[in-house]
Amino acid sequence: MNDSYDRKRGKKKTSYRLTVLYHIFIVLFTAFVLLDTFVIPHAEASEESSAESADSSTSEANSVEAEAISDDSADSSSTGDSAEENAVSITLETDRVNDTTIYVAHIYTSDITQILTALAENTYGRNIKETTSDMAEENNAILAINGDYYGARNSGYVIRNGVLYRSRSASSDQEDLVIWSDGTFEIITEGQTSAEALLEEGVHGTAWQVFSFGPGLIIDGEIAVTTDDEVDQAMTSNPRTAIAQIDEEHYVFVVADGRTDESEGLSLYELASYLKSLGAVTAYNLDGGGSSTMVFAGEVINTPTTSGNSVKERKVSDIVYIQSTDE
Repeated sequence: MNDSYDRKRGKKKTSYRLTVLYHIFIVLFTAFVLLDTFVIPHAEASEESSAESADSSTSEANSVEAEAISDDSADSSSTGDSAEENAVSITLETDRVNDTTIYVAHIYTSDITQILTALAENTYGRNIKETTSDMAEENNAILAINGDYYGARNSGYVIRNGVLYRSRSASSDQEDLVIWSDGTFEIITEGQTSAEALLEEGVHGTAWQVFSFGPGLIIDGEIAVTTDDEVDQAMTSNPRTAIAQIDEEHYVFVVADGRTDESEGLSLYELASYLKSLGAVTAYNLDGGGSSTMVFAGEVINTPTTSGNSVKERKVSDIVYIQSTDE
């Protein structure tokens, strides 16, 4: 009788231990998956070449023959600044709309390769991050804004400085911005073409940059969002970053502050309306919220907010920038 009782008790203890071990395993596995997805850096190769040759291609693109601006001629004030040298001129303005401070950099260039991109630590991969200002300094940028934070996602086309890094589609209706080699901005959906096809010669040349965030704000001169449209997990009024084409050889980088007592932030529709007032014919929403940052002449000129209302830069995967020739 005692032997039978002991056997039953032993089985219960064994079962209890196995249950505890199983739950410990589940907790550790879940923690690893979360860390692997959001924290642990993963360097990856581009889809056109090895990581080494991709870095080489990016470096080569960053040293384009056409001269960029020298910040020697840049006034450091925050309103009405300008920088100009040969191939590129930049005029920086601030505006106040809907209780929000907006920073606008007007860029004039006949050479679209002056609009460059850089990856955090010059490396493509997940969870590899730096601040916009650090990347701007490392790449000798006179002007920089945060990009689309491609590293926070596992899908969505990524083409930077003419190099294909990711061709996995986010979804058939994902809106991407293509900056073509002839200087044209176009908003496409990933379901209508492959990333590889964007690098084939077409009406507007080949893809120079492709961003996968969105949505498209202005298409063919018309507002493409409604008052109900919003980015996933974003508040209605938010810090924003956008890039747009006004006309041939005229582009703008736009960053709107938000989440502070001084600046409320913009909805997507308000951002689109503002860009239309500037004359944008094509405009695209980049990563916003705590990522929204603009750097000019070595200084962060807006008020980035992250971790709630904390005023500081968020580390991101990539930037869009104009290079200076000042050494």
